[in-house]
Amino acid sequence: MRDVDVVVIGAGQAGLSGAYHLRRAGLEPDRDFVVLDHAPRAGGAWQFRWPSLTYGKVHGMHALPGMELTGADDGRPSSAVIGEYFSAYEERFDLKVHRPVDVTAVREGEDGRLLVETSEGSWSARALINATGTWDRPFWPRYPGQETFHGRQLHTVNYPGPEEFTGQRVIVVGGGASGTQHLMEIAEVAADTTWVTRRPPVFREGPFDEGAGRAAVAMVEERVRRGLPPMSVVSVTGLPVNDAVRRARANGVLDRLPMFDRITPTGAAWDDGRTVEADVILWATGFRAAIDHLAPLRLREPGGGIQVEGTRAVRDARIHLVGYGPSASTIGANRAGRAAVREIKRLLERAGEIEPALV
Repeated sequence: MRDVDVVVIGAGQAGLSGAYHLRRAGLEPDRDFVVLDHAPRAGGAWQFRWPSLTYGKVHGMHALPGMELTGADDGRPSSAVIGEYFSAYEERFDLKVHRPVDVTAVREGEDGRLLVETSEGSWSARALINATGTWDRPFWPRYPGQETFHGRQLHTVNYPGPEEFTGQRVIVVGGGASGTQHLMEIAEVAADTTWVTRRPPVFREGPFDEGAGRAAVAMVEERVRRGLPPMSVVSVTGLPVNDAVRRARANGVLDRLPMFDRITPTGAAWDDGRTVEADVILWATGFRAAIDHLAPLRLREPGGGIQVEGTRAVRDARIHLVGYGPSASTIGANRAGRAAVREIKRLLERAGEIEPALV
């Protein structure tokens, strides 16, 4: 058992932001706080992105606090560019990230502390910054006949890039940014593509200004304040229209069909009699928050989510969720890391763990 003031789970954008602000508060890595990351290397979920997602295609990557990302080649894979950036960031601020470490459970410990059980052993902490994101919990919807399909089914989390779909008939399910990107890439090489979504996609023309951004964040904040699972980003912001989207719409690639009613051995079918033959079904159906390790603390509300005020879990003031709900964006994660540390400093001061001069 090792004692620290704060455990940070996850070393993506939100976790690194939290670690940076802990250092600025005067806390030392591996003495006062520890950062645990289950990924094999630096880069957060970015390291797992498909090769065709180049840095130039990334929407709104915001720099980490204290160190800009400059001179990046737009043509390089985002996994390489951002992975190298995160690695340099960890080294520059000497964050001493422990990896690969799997956190299996967070429980009530002794003397008002938290017990964090991991593959590296157990940690005892006064507070926790949870920055585990969503990549590890891909959402796979279930439809009648799904198990009978003779072709290949895969999710965005397994998407290898468009080349593997050359000459194949592909159904892409999902109206988010990933689904449209997959679809437009695959359409260049596939024999045929079909796009299906639960709701008609909303395309957004023009800039996404500050007022629209605040309104989108407010909608997500209201859900997590009520203890409901966060909404997807696209359901709030809409799909941005660029030249590639305009071409795809003109060519009929982005002609959307409503969700099929069942899956057949050779494709999909609708109750109105429509059928589509397919070799592949690609589920670009999003992700859910990876928070199962927090289950022993019983933080979930009846609505299925964790009720959060700012970054603090309403049911337990020691727990801060960053990169969750309204902070699930690169700029939101930065701000959440700072906000979480501000509250944690107050908690530690009250507990006598740090001097008021550090606050």
